[in-house]
Amino acid sequence: MRDADGMSTTPSPQRHDWAIHIGGTVAICVIVGLLNYLIRGGQFAMSMLYSFSIGVQISAYIALLLQGVEWLLRRWHGAPSAPRKVWVGWIWMMPCVLLGSVMGFTSGQWLADTLSGNRSTLPWDLTDRRFALSLSFTLLVSLLSSMFFFAVYKLNAARLQQAQAERQAAEARLTLLQSQLEPHMLFNTLAHLRVLIKLRPDEAQQMLDRLIDYLRATLLASRSTEHTLAEEFERLSDYLALMQLRMGERLRVRLDLPAALAGLGVPPLLLQPLVENAIQHGLEPHVDGGELRVSAALQGRRLTLEVADNGTGLPAKPSAAGAGTGFGLAQVRERLAQRYGDAAHFELTPQAGGGSMARIELPA
Repeated sequence: MRDADGMSTTPSPQRHDWAIHIGGTVAICVIVGLLNYLIRGGQFAMSMLYSFSIGVQISAYIALLLQGVEWLLRRWHGAPSAPRKVWVGWIWMMPCVLLGSVMGFTSGQWLADTLSGNRSTLPWDLTDRRFALSLSFTLLVSLLSSMFFFAVYKLNAARLQQAQAERQAAEARLTLLQSQLEPHMLFNTLAHLRVLIKLRPDEAQQMLDRLIDYLRATLLASRSTEHTLAEEFERLSDYLALMQLRMGERLRVRLDLPAALAGLGVPPLLLQPLVENAIQHGLEPHVDGGELRVSAALQGRRLTLEVADNGTGLPAKPSAAGAGTGFGLAQVRERLAQRYGDAAHFELTPQAGGGSMARIELPA
């Protein structure tokens, strides 16, 4: 999940791992302390003190040992900054669990003795049978806990790698869609320029100069996956200047971008095909031309972008209005689906007074 433009609001897998580790350690200490109280009797608080003192230190020692082994393995493989994965396998986990359990048991019992004023017998002071039982129980709990945590870490690492692969695939798809969109816009403009060269050479020269300026400003920005609304409206202004050279007074333009929304991020050239569609199918066929209005508004945490014209309007059949038959409209739908999924909404509808309106709703 994301908040405004990119700051993630979903806990990272590393933070999730540590939350499970801490929560699991606390739960295990409570269970062991309760079992010890029920079996051996004594004071409940004292049983919990020893359980938490020993359990937390065993968990900490094992975690530190595993982190150290993972760091050494990364250095050994020459990948200290490699993408996150589970480097420590079962063969490395077992020695860490055994050593961490012995260290944690000894230091945890000493800490509990210090806090309580008691003096416990150490494992090597016990008879063989009690020593074996005490050590076996400690190792069993440590091993089962470590196996659980290790399985959770592997699952989270696999999920992270899958999410990264899906994100890279989506970004590649968006780049492909954008590269397909740019030639479509460029070829349409060049086709108009070719006609204009024969009819009005002077205006064709002005249009060519505008086109060069437009391409210089647009091509570099279009290689990014996101830019601000202010930059999006600037690119539209450049493109509409080209169209006004061709259509003259028949094309009237109104761009409405509140200053408070200028810094919001959107995919590059998102509105370009909608503007092109409105001109080509709405205003150009109209004898008197008309007005093109592009606006942005914020409603709660939803950003609404509208491209409206008062031209010839949409075909009479609802299916044509709803689906959109043009290349540009199909690209808009697909880009929104790739980037935002179900969080984005796009519709193209007729206006009551004539013309059409394309509306995009996005998470702000």
